[in-house]
Amino acid sequence: MTFDVRRALLHGRWRALRTYPRLMLGVAAAVAVAALGSLTGGIWFLSSLRGLPNKDAIGRIGEMAEATLVYDATDKLAFTIYNEQRIDVPVSEISPTLIRAIIAIEDQRFYAHHGFDLIRIASAALVNVRRGRVAQGGSTITQQLARQSFLTSDKTIRRKLQELILAERIEWRYPKPQILELYLNKIYFGDGLYGVETASRGYFGKHASELSLPEAALLAGLVKSPSTYAPTTNLERAIARRNVVLQAMFDTGAIDRATLERARKARVILRDGLRARESRGQYFKEQVRQELVDRFGWQRVYQGGLRVFSTIDMGIQESAEASVAQSLKALDEKREALASRKRRPGNDTATDEEPLQAALVAMDPRTGQVRAMVGGRDFGESRFNRAVQARRQPGSAFKPFVYAAALEAGYTPATVIDHLNDPIATPRGAWAPEDEHSTAESMSLRTGLRTSSNRAAVRLLQQVGIPRTVQYAKDMGVGDVPSVPSLALGSGEVTLQSLTAAYAAFANHGFVPRPILIRRIDSNDGQVLYTGETSTVRAITDTTAFLMATMLADVINAGTGAGARSLGFTLPAAGKTGTTNDFNDAWFVGFTPNLATGVWVGFDQPHTILPNGFAATVAVPLWARFMKTATQGDKPQWLDMPSGITTAKVCRLSGKLATDGCDHLAIDAVQGESSDRRPPVYTEYFARGTEPTTYCDLHNSRGFLAAITSIFHGGAEPPPPPRIAETEPPPVLAESAPAAPAPNAEELPKQKRGFWSKLFGRGKDDRKK
Repeated sequence: MTFDVRRALLHGRWRALRTYPRLMLGVAAAVAVAALGSLTGGIWFLSSLRGLPNKDAIGRIGEMAEATLVYDATDKLAFTIYNEQRIDVPVSEISPTLIRAIIAIEDQRFYAHHGFDLIRIASAALVNVRRGRVAQGGSTITQQLARQSFLTSDKTIRRKLQELILAERIEWRYPKPQILELYLNKIYFGDGLYGVETASRGYFGKHASELSLPEAALLAGLVKSPSTYAPTTNLERAIARRNVVLQAMFDTGAIDRATLERARKARVILRDGLRARESRGQYFKEQVRQELVDRFGWQRVYQGGLRVFSTIDMGIQESAEASVAQSLKALDEKREALASRKRRPGNDTATDEEPLQAALVAMDPRTGQVRAMVGGRDFGESRFNRAVQARRQPGSAFKPFVYAAALEAGYTPATVIDHLNDPIATPRGAWAPEDEHSTAESMSLRTGLRTSSNRAAVRLLQQVGIPRTVQYAKDMGVGDVPSVPSLALGSGEVTLQSLTAAYAAFANHGFVPRPILIRRIDSNDGQVLYTGETSTVRAITDTTAFLMATMLADVINAGTGAGARSLGFTLPAAGKTGTTNDFNDAWFVGFTPNLATGVWVGFDQPHTILPNGFAATVAVPLWARFMKTATQGDKPQWLDMPSGITTAKVCRLSGKLATDGCDHLAIDAVQGESSDRRPPVYTEYFARGTEPTTYCDLHNSRGFLAAITSIFHGGAEPPPPPRIAETEPPPVLAESAPAAPAPNAEELPKQKRGFWSKLFGRGKDDRKK
């Protein structure tokens, strides 16, 4: 059968032409060969066929780069990791309105042709000849798919012929709906968005299945020139192009006149549903990205469309970042005020100093799932994650591990540590750690931890043994630490994340959770590739964990962390401060039964944060701000008491069972704690079998000293305990419970001894006298 191509075009015999696509390709090839000369044209034609994708390559046309999606703890999309930001969806999840809009503006005879449309090609050629430039294209949707999948964008006859051949091969391989699906998932919509699902979320904050007519028309209009018509670049131009698409839909009968007019008047409302959320949690995202690349390799992470279910809670993350920003702003203002006072008059030169940094990690103490992570002041300025990568000395925040080792060795919270003023023998000679505001010769473990006594921690380390303490520190996951007496004061180096996980063991029955950021990883077709199961290691006994939690609760209720209460954080909680030499680092790590959080403040190149910049004034406010918002709605619950715990009334001075004489003695400035008038009798927790069995031998009866003291104190009762919740009593029945918050013996200004203290010789030689 012979066809007159010219007559077919003129008389609309395109239906016959499309029935023979291979014949049309042959005609096009023959024309090209004739135009170029038989030999030259033949060589040119054969070279055009060389290197074209084979059947297998065309069968893999759907294997396009797809973004990896990272979901939060509630399975909502939080982040995307991509080379090309693309989210693949089936055609059934694409709005039919968008499909009609695309066909109306890009390929009105899509369902009629077999890859290329000779009528459109001829029409475009005539327009271009008349205008003297390439004003109109003749590519079908299938041709565009072939070009974007296999070819360059060069505008040459050879590339055009290759495009026609590939389009015909694609049409023979795939049905029309699948071609549409491939095309709509592959094309670029501007602003870094590939595919209709990504474009719908990126421009309108909704799925491609939810697009309205005006939104669908706007997206369809972007295909011609994404960089020109992107609404984020030029909204007026995007609207004008949208209206062109609407007109095309009306001309093809896809919409009626009334619908056209309404759609033209519709206001464009842009809402970024992809990258708006990504302004938060960038340190967390980067940590996840690194883990994925280590596990699967760069190419699969950036192009393989993984589905990653993470542990981040975006509400808690937002609170974390806001708290860090607020605290750094307040500290910057304090530093600037100090610097301005030191400047000479007329010298306003600002110091070019590195910015103060802060880090925060919050995790579920039972599972180790990280809910929030802040690795520094600004991810854009520095990607160094100070929560995970920085190793710094923890200062007194290390002391709980010394005390935990002591409890495991048979000590109790009531055990009295004495000879605190005796120097410690070291290879470099005698060493006596300083307690700037306490000179007590002895104190209980509970008091020593609450007041953060350096001398008590070092003496306890000496008694328990450095090797035992080092081993417990390793078991709790804080890493290798030096075997030296100063270990008790935090001379080793730790990361904030490992320190927070170690503290979580006190709220998790002695099990240290492994911090995890990823719950599960699926392939883009739903196959489970990895499951991040909870992993814990037993480091201390359940009873030791509970005893440590009660002692650390004292720190927040009436110790160095009491500032958290004054800032409005009321839930039962426990924690510990840490300040390093020269006030270079400030730490606070604390927990409730549901959330363990650690914070750190300092400079990358260590130097003084503030003069007298103790953690109580630098780190505690940051922790309190965050925990106050992050735990909103939580019930005032505390840890359940293990079956291996018992209680007994003891004397705070001797650590033994209390007598009537202890009950009637009020104490003033006992154990070096000025203005502490709590009675020495209190109810203490013990691991069953370690409770004292002998009675206090210091207060057998109301002696002369007791009588004189009670006269001057007028028999006054101690102030009521600080309330931490309207419906819940304090979480401990320990010595801090029946007293108002004590001053911070480690961090408050030194106070002078009173008259009666001098008269009765209370001080460092108390026990000798």
